[in-house]
Amino acid sequence: MKARLFTIPASHPSWAARLMLERKGISYKRVDLIAVVSKGILRGVGFPGTTVPALVIDGERVQGTKAIALELDRRVLDPPLLPADPLQREPVEEAERWGDEVLQPAARRIIWSALKRDRAPIRSYLEGSRVGVPLSVAAASTAPIAVLAARFNEATDANVVADLRALPATIDHVDSLISDGVIGGEEPNVADFQIATSLALLLTMDDVRPLFAGRPAERLANRLVPAFPGHTPPVLPPAWLEPIAASTRPSG
Repeated sequence: MKARLFTIPASHPSWAARLMLERKGISYKRVDLIAVVSKGILRGVGFPGTTVPALVIDGERVQGTKAIALELDRRVLDPPLLPADPLQREPVEEAERWGDEVLQPAARRIIWSALKRDRAPIRSYLEGSRVGVPLSVAAASTAPIAVLAARFNEATDANVVADLRALPATIDHVDSLISDGVIGGEEPNVADFQIATSLALLLTMDDVRPLFAGRPAERLANRLVPAFPGHTPPVLPPAWLEPIAASTRPSG
């Protein structure tokens, strides 16, 4: 089996695809691309869409975490990424969809909003990447892209404020999924990888990390994605973080 995975460094869905390939024991070549620039490159190598993760496996092109999971399960039965039992599969698919449509874009908006304000941390997110140039050069070329990436991902002030306001309830939902056994089990599924990688990205940010302290969501991310790169010191406006501060204050 011949596999080549196109990713963006510190892209949480890209990391989900990497973890799923490793879970299946499939060797692959990784091609790291620079955000925004990646869109034209993916079109140029024959993908119909412009997003990562993008996988070429034995000549077949597959994009997106769920589609990649389905393709990997088709090619390698064990260990499965989606349960065979329909009663177990439905909540996993629902959790994966929520992770893809709600959690993943929120995490992306928050991080790009932060990096638009302070571009110095960008280099830390490139650690371990294979972009073909020294990290200092890659970071210098990526920094101006942060504004474009924030725009492409609709990381407006209003959207990010709304994401931060919703974050306490978002983490509560993750903890509920773990409590219900949908994710967080001994055998990780596609929803585990979809959700844990977004949590891992959020945990690189000092502004939001206190919300996770001691929570099942934090333990899930640390267990499944211990090597996620990057660190962003406090940078978001304090007024935006009031929902997080309020949720972490001792009661009474």
